Amino acid sequence: MSHNVLYAQSGGVTAVINASACGVIETAQRHPEHFGKVFAAREGILGILREELYDLSEVSPSEIAALRYTPGGAFGSCRADLGEPDTHPEQYDRLLDVIHAHDIGTFIYNGGGGSMLTAAKVARFARARHLDLTVIGVPKTIDNDLPMTDTSPGFGSAAKYIATSVREVARDLAAMSGTSTKVFVLEVMGRHAGWLAAAAGLAFEREDSPLLLLFPERPFDPAGFLEALQARVQQFGSCIVVAAEGLLCGDGTFCAQEQTSGTFGHEQLGGMAPQIAAMSRGLGYKTHWAVSDYFQRSARHLASRVDVDQAYACGAAAVTYAMAGQSDVMVAIQRLSDEPYLWSLGAVPLDDVADVELPVPPAYIRADGYGITDAARRYMQPLIQGEDLPPFRNGLPVFAQLNFELTVKRLPEWRGQPG
Repeated sequence: MSHNVLYAQSGGVTAVINASACGVIETAQRHPEHFGKVFAAREGILGILREELYDLSEVSPSEIAALRYTPGGAFGSCRADLGEPDTHPEQYDRLLDVIHAHDIGTFIYNGGGGSMLTAAKVARFARARHLDLTVIGVPKTIDNDLPMTDTSPGFGSAAKYIATSVREVARDLAAMSGTSTKVFVLEVMGRHAGWLAAAAGLAFEREDSPLLLLFPERPFDPAGFLEALQARVQQFGSCIVVAAEGLLCGDGTFCAQEQTSGTFGHEQLGGMAPQIAAMSRGLGYKTHWAVSDYFQRSARHLASRVDVDQAYACGAAAVTYAMAGQSDVMVAIQRLSDEPYLWSLGAVPLDDVADVELPVPPAYIRADGYGITDAARRYMQPLIQGEDLPPFRNGLPVFAQLNFELTVKRLPEWRGQPG
């Protein structure tokens, strides 16, 4: 007897997370002998608790296919976690009710480390209750900080956008530096891992360039930074500074933090760029700053072909693994070679990746702390290769028209809260 599939998206969305959704849905629908309906939860685990599920049975194949080139999160995402079964039993009772009410046999959760923790909790609960529930995680995060996978879908496209933007703005800055702006500061995402800051290093093909990178892996040294900035401006006439939002001061606290948060311990970071710009102006340099913010994770017009292919393949593999009887695992990308870049897919235990962050290795950060090494280039360069343009109409990209409808609820309204 076939059971239904429940897919959900979680955490910050990316330019390619919907490509993973496309891989899940298309692959599951090609195997009616294994699966019944495919449901997608609205806003991740919250949608499951609220019994807000989209029934994708009546959605046209062309609309599903359009997800491959549509950024954002088609079904809505969330930053929420489950509590532990002993402290929040009502959440797990509700999960059990939803699973039974909609005949769910496979649960696929698409997200980063926090999302893999949620998936792991569901898997543990299923085993403890002897449920016939397959649980598979699909990796996603522009931060690239998931362990045990060569990369995380979403990073390659964000890295391509950042490196391209830095290369482009360098030409602007060079043109203006003689008479106007000498320093440009870009703040990128990266709470504890500086992979996106590292990606900016790809903008120049040599490290002797007008670029300084600031990593959360290295405590921020204002005096040392200003010395390096002056040296760059004197040598090149201008300098671009790319700073991760999660830079740490010498005492281990975030240098810039807007507000605290009780969700996953995710403090809302921001404000590093204007701080650095103010320091630069103190040296007498005219300075501009910007924050890449949502642009870096939604720029589907500049997606990496490799990233899109990997995102789709991870979604499809989740279904394939479920059919093969695997469970309680996350799909992982395995690098076979750098040149040419060859990769395959495997599976790693959810418990080994749940809420574990992978920082930029010391071997990838230049000795002075302000750039990347050749090893980092060899690692990142293949991930930004190729273009995968969405269709354009009237000069603008065309994305999926998301006309999904929620299925009829079968349970009482959920009044609880996430853990």
